[in-house]
Amino acid sequence: MGKQHRYFVYVMTNAYNTTLYVGVTNDLARRVFEHCSSEGTFTAHYRLHKLVYYEEYQWIQEAIAREKQLKAGSREKKLQLIREHNPEWLNLADGWYSVQ
Repeated sequence: MGKQHRYFVYVMTNAYNTTLYVGVTNDLARRVFEHCSSEGTFTAHYRLHKLVYYEEYQWIQEAIAREKQLKAGSREKKLQLIREHNPEWLNLADGWYSVQ
């Protein structure tokens, strides 16, 4: 059997839940860390350090299609999706890293 592939579509936001960023990656923990520690990027500029939603896929084509679907959808649809799965808007990446 071949290696199991994992791809993630995710949504990041800021402390006030006012700006949303949708992305896709094959390493969610690494990508969230990059968003939180990078400078000069969209996510750094808007301080999008909170992972509030993600979905997992086996195939990259499915993940990319879902990312495009979410990006094309309205803000309200994204908010509804987050509220359904994470009503308290918790940071789903809390505890993933030890910050020095």
